[in-house]
Amino acid sequence: EVQLQASGGGLVQAGGSLRLSCLVSGFTLDDDVGIGWFRLAPGKEREAVSCISPSDDDKYYGDSARGRFTISSDHAKNTIYLQMNSLQADDTAVYYCSADFRGRCIHPEKWGKGTLVTVSS
Repeated sequence: EVQLQASGGGLVQAGGSLRLSCLVSGFTLDDDVGIGWFRLAPGKEREAVSCISPSDDDKYYGDSARGRFTISSDHAKNTIYLQMNSLQADDTAVYYCSADFRGRCIHPEKWGKGTLVTVSS
C-alpha cells in the first residue's frame, strides 16, 4: 500500500530553519515517481513548494521556495527531505508530501497527512 508520512514541523523563529521529512512506503524512490511538497495556509490556495524525481534527482522549486528551500532524497531510508532556511512568517502553513506516479508533481495521486510549520516573528 502506498503511504506517505510527513513529519518535522514545529515552531521556529523568523530567519530560522527547519527540516521536513516524508517517509514513503509501498514503492521505492527508484520508481518513476515525483514526490512533492505542498502547503496550505488559511486564506490561501494550496501551493506547490517543491518537487523531486528521486530516480534522476530532477528538482523543482516554487517561486516562494527557490533559494531558501532544498529538496533531497535518501533512497536507503525511503525518505524525502525539505530543508527550509530563512523561514518567514508567511511560510506558516500545513505542509503535505505527495506522490505522482506519472513522474512529476502536477497531479498528485497520494497524500500524506500534513505537518504544521509555524514561523513566529
